[in-house]
Amino acid sequence: MKADYVVIGAGISGCSIAYNLAKKNQKNIIVIDKGYLTSGATGRCGAGIRQQWGTKMNCLLAKASIEFFEHAQEILKYDKDLEFKQKGYLILAVTEEEDKDFSKNVKLQNSLGIPSVKLNKEEAKQIVPHLNTNAFISATFCKTDGHLNPFLITDAFYQAAKNLGVEFYFHEEVLDIIIKEGIIEKVITNKREIYTSNVINAAGGYANEIAEMVGINAYVYPERHEILVTEPVENMQGPMVMSFGKNLYCQQVPHGSFLMGRTTLNEKKGHNIESSWQFLDEMSKTVCELLPAIGKLRVIRQWAGLYTVSPDRQPIISKTNIKGFYLACGFSGHGFMFAPMTGLLLSEIILGEELSIDINELSIDRFEKQNTFVYEKSVV
Repeated sequence: MKADYVVIGAGISGCSIAYNLAKKNQKNIIVIDKGYLTSGATGRCGAGIRQQWGTKMNCLLAKASIEFFEHAQEILKYDKDLEFKQKGYLILAVTEEEDKDFSKNVKLQNSLGIPSVKLNKEEAKQIVPHLNTNAFISATFCKTDGHLNPFLITDAFYQAAKNLGVEFYFHEEVLDIIIKEGIIEKVITNKREIYTSNVINAAGGYANEIAEMVGINAYVYPERHEILVTEPVENMQGPMVMSFGKNLYCQQVPHGSFLMGRTTLNEKKGHNIESSWQFLDEMSKTVCELLPAIGKLRVIRQWAGLYTVSPDRQPIISKTNIKGFYLACGFSGHGFMFAPMTGLLLSEIILGEELSIDINELSIDRFEKQNTFVYEKSVV
C-alpha cells in the first residue's frame, strides 16, 4: 500500500492537517488512529476557545483560529450546528503577581487585535453575578472567546477531508516507522505496511512514542487532567470563568450543564486516564469558593484525558531533521482551540509555502538551544 502522506492521530489536529493538505490538492492522504475519531484528548477536552494568552504565538494562533471557527460551518460545508457560542472568557487574578501579569497580557493581546479588557471586581461581577468577589483581585474579559462542541467540529473536518479524498483507518495502531538512508520508507501498523515519504505526528499523548520511532526526542510528555460535568440547569453563566492561581476553569455549555476542570498538582507523567475522588474533592472546594451558587448542583459524571505538555507550554508545529517527518504536538491542553491554524500552518510547512503566521518560535529546534523559549504561564 502506498500513500503520499500518513497522518498519525484522528483528533481535531490530525483531521485539520489532512483537510488542509487535501484542500491544497494533495492526494493519497491517509489518517491512522489506534482508537476512533476524537477518542483521545479532543473528545475529552473542556471545549473552551480563548485568545487571552501571555505569549505572542499562542495569541496569534488562537485569534486566527477563532476567525475560522466563526465561519467554520460554511467553510467546511457542515450540515449541523457546531454549537459555537461567543460569550467570552472571564479570567480571575487571585494574586498581586497575576494582577500585574494580566495588565501586561491585555496590552499584548490588544496590540495583536484581540479585544480583551481588564476589569475590577465589580465589573467582573456584572458579567457573572454569582462570583464571590472576596476570592479574587481583578479580572480580564474577552467577549469573542467562547465554547465549541469538539465532537461536531472534528466531525466537520473529518467529513470535509473525506469529501476531498482523504482515507481514514480507525482501530489501527502504528507499530514502527522505517527509515532508510535518512528518508522515511514506510509505516508499519498492526494491519498493514504503508509505503510513504511523509509522516505527520499528531498523536497527542503518544506523540513522543511516535517520534522515538524515527529517533527523535519530541520533548513532550503526557499528563492526566480531569473534568466533571453537572446536571443541566437554566442559563445562569455566559462566559467561561477561569483562574490560573485557583486552578480552575468552569463554563455552562449550551444544553445547561456546567463543565469544569483543573490540573492535579504533582501528577505523574503517563497515560493514566482514570478518574479520582481527590479531583472531585478539590474541584468541589474551589468552585464553591469562587462560584458558590454552582456548589448546589449535582455532579453527573467525571472523566480524564491527557495534556501533551511541552517544556514551555507552547505547541510544536514543525518539520524535523528527519526529512518528511513533521510534528504537531505539545499543545499542553490547548490543541483543540488552535486546530484550524495547526492544520493550515503545517500544510504550508510541508509544501514549502509562505507561512500565514511566522511560527519559527514554535520549531522543535527551540528546545535544543538553552533559554531561547518563552514560557506560557496562562495554563490550567
